[in-house]
Amino acid sequence: MLEECTLCGFKCKVNRNKKIGVCKCKDIPKVALVSKHFWEEPCISGTNGSGTVFFSGCNLSCIFCQNYEISANQFGKEISVERLAEIFIEQQERGVHNVNLVSPTPYVPMIIEAIKKARENGFKLPIVYNTNGYDSVETIKMLNGYVDIYLPDLKYFDDDIAIKYSKAPNYFEVATKAIIEMEKQVGKPKFNEQGIMTKGLIVRHLILPGNIIQTKKILEWIKDNLSKDTYISIMAQYFPAYKAKEDKIINRKISKREYDMVLDLVKEFENGFIQELRRT
Repeated sequence: MLEECTLCGFKCKVNRNKKIGVCKCKDIPKVALVSKHFWEEPCISGTNGSGTVFFSGCNLSCIFCQNYEISANQFGKEISVERLAEIFIEQQERGVHNVNLVSPTPYVPMIIEAIKKARENGFKLPIVYNTNGYDSVETIKMLNGYVDIYLPDLKYFDDDIAIKYSKAPNYFEVATKAIIEMEKQVGKPKFNEQGIMTKGLIVRHLILPGNIIQTKKILEWIKDNLSKDTYISIMAQYFPAYKAKEDKIINRKISKREYDMVLDLVKEFENGFIQELRRT
């Protein structure tokens, strides 16, 4: 898989056993942070937290990235597949509801091997695949049987915006094909007696200032192309991090008017979450 890498939408076909591709990731898992996370969607974090594993690097180059030290600056530590499997089991022992793989796309082959090894040693928690959405369909198909909950972003509808803010050509086409495959795999959402999701799809979208038309188009696509049981998660926490302060449109937080416009748009959806707008 890594000799001619096509894991993400770039399909740069770099031999990652010898050099890095667009994602700047090698053929060894690199992890920046392992934690109990309580600020995901309520059905993911619950009361015991989500067992996040933050991977270093990223296949996108978002100018507003809030985790740029991890994504762009490659903060983290290289570990073996065996150690990654141990981390999954350690998270389970901490009592979390799931293991949440954050920015996992460049490491999918290694992650699959780690899940296999962990399961051989008693790992039973649901796996959450927390991605920016720029995954190839082939990558998502590889994950069938290994991932229980898909948590993809759907950032942009228009290609010029995707290229401007994330250097991701054909983002919408790539992400929507991947999301359709995700839904095909996991089907209707399932929850345990505590209200924690055990299987399903939650499509995330971050509201960007001056770009409400992107939100509108994306919500329309979800309504027209995914099951009415699909959960959406609208994020309102945007602030101009990293290089976003240099952009004349997104160098501010979203306004109350923009937030209220999105509130009107999501009224048609049966399932989902929307963050409160915080002005401080």
